[in-house]
Amino acid sequence: MWNKLFVDHPRTVQESYGEHAVMAASFGGRMVLAGLACLVHAVVPGLFVRTGSRTITVLYDEMVVNRNRKANKAAGEVAAVGGR
Repeated sequence: MWNKLFVDHPRTVQESYGEHAVMAASFGGRMVLAGLACLVHAVVPGLFVRTGSRTITVLYDEMVVNRNRKANKAAGEVAAVGGR
């Protein structure tokens, strides 16, 4: 049960628990702020016109870049081991 709650998922994204906690908290905090901006935008449409969509785009791009960087690093490590 311990592994399921704290270890398995971070491993699938090639992060330690601490690395995953920092990334998830960073993403979550920015999502909360973007959500608050969207709520203000709902009341005053002229404010925060693109904040929500821009935040989603930035977060998605960061996630894909991190995923690709880690996949490339892992592939390089496998190739290095296989080439010995």
